[in-house]
Parts: sequence; C-alpha cells; structure tokens
Amino acid sequence: MADESVLHPSLIAPVGHVEPVPRRVRGVIGGRVAFDTRRALYVWEWPAYPQFCIPVDDLVEAVLTDDQHTEELGAGPARRHSLRVGSQVREGAAWVWEEGAPEPLHGTVRFEWDALDSWFEEDEPVFVHPRSPYSRVDALRSSSTVRVELDGVVLADAPDCVKLFETGLPTRYYLDRMYVDLTRLRGTDTVTHCPYKGTTSSYWSFDSDMATHEDIAWAYDFPTIHANRIAGMIAFFNEHVDLSVDGTLLPRPTEPAPRGSTGHRR
Repeated sequence: MADESVLHPSLIAPVGHVEPVPRRVRGVIGGRVAFDTRRALYVWEWPAYPQFCIPVDDLVEAVLTDDQHTEELGAGPARRHSLRVGSQVREGAAWVWEEGAPEPLHGTVRFEWDALDSWFEEDEPVFVHPRSPYSRVDALRSSSTVRVELDGVVLADAPDCVKLFETGLPTRYYLDRMYVDLTRLRGTDTVTHCPYKGTTSSYWSFDSDMATHEDIAWAYDFPTIHANRIAGMIAFFNEHVDLSVDGTLLPRPTEPAPRGSTGHRR
C-alpha cells in the first residue's frame, strides 16, 4: 500500500505572486472600521499563505504615520507606518509598498494581522491569516482503521475515522472519542486557531513511564462549516506518535509546518 501520510499536494503560489480578492474585506479596531474595500489584493510573502493588501484610498478611519523606515519584505520593499484608529494606536503596524514591489501593489498597504482586532471577508470573521484560494481542506469519512501508540502504550484504536486533507500538509486522522483512551491523556490549556478549521476546544498531553509528550492531540468541538465532520473528534500529531492506518505503520512526517501556521498545521 502506498504511504498515504506523505501523499499530499504541494503549495503552488510563489513568493511575490499577486491576485485580486473577489470578496469584500474589512478590518476593525476598537469597534471602528479601519478599512473597507472590494479591491483588496492577495500577495504571497512566503509560500504557505497570502496576506491582504488594501488600497490606501479605501482606508476609512485608519490614519497612517510614516515611521521613516524601509524594509525588504517577501514581495519587495515597503515603508513602515504606524496606524491610528480613533484613540487606538498600533506602532509599526502597516507597510506601504514602494517601487520594486510588484506593480499591482503600488498604492496599497499591508497590515500586521494582529494589529487589527477583527478581520472580515464579507460578513464572516477570518482568523490567523487570509485563506489561500489555492488551498483546500476536505474532511471525508473513511473506513480505514487507525491505531495510535506512543512509548509502547496504545492511546487509540478506532475502526474508522474522518480523514482531513489539507493542501501542503500530511493527512490528519480524526477519531471518535469513544476509541481514544482519555484516561491516558492529560488535558492542557493550549488553544490554537486555524483560518480553515476554527479554534480548538481541547488539547491533550501524554505522560509515559519514559517521557512527557506535550500537546500531541487536539479537538475542534465547533469547527467551521467547511470542516464540520471533525466536530468533537480527536486527532494526534502524525509527527509525534506511532500511527498505523489499516494495519500499516506510517513513517512520521519530517517536513516543517508552514511559516506562521499556528493551528494551520493541526
């Protein structure tokens, strides 16, 4: 049987790639609208996912102050600005593209994601970073059996699963809780966010007689509608456990997670 753990599509957008965003994009700080545009652009500063670039003409309450500092970003040179919306100030939170960046980006500004309190595509909130138009996340029910072991201890043994296929990442195997030995796992306070799947509701670690393994499993009790089949199910990091699918032990993936992918790699 082919090793499905390493059979996944690669990311295809090169650094510096620019595309139009066919959605209304808004950013909010302190309850005030910083910008509101139907002319945003995607720009890939690294291959994993894009950023939004907003036409300066579509700023609403946002006021930019030039910090007199130019820096080479992934897609070209940009001049750093501070951002003020009402009484809220975000130092060094905005980058206005300069000559040398791709021509469509001229006259646009790229904001640091965390500088905004909220981002919206149409009327839906967006978390962590923009969703790439070239990435898919598909959650499919499967009759594949899944067994999870670590340090010689069986942590899960399931007769079926939901396989989550995410562009550029190894397949994740989500298991019904009744097939996971939760008595062996220790809950943690870790929370991560994913623009494709939502916000995690639980994380678990495992303390064996040999070692402590932090945050090796997680769950989304209330995922996005696109990944609703994984609701309440538990997945383990392929990278950190011994995972067998249909009786075949899968090699642990060794590729690093994409840059800035907190949550996205789960």
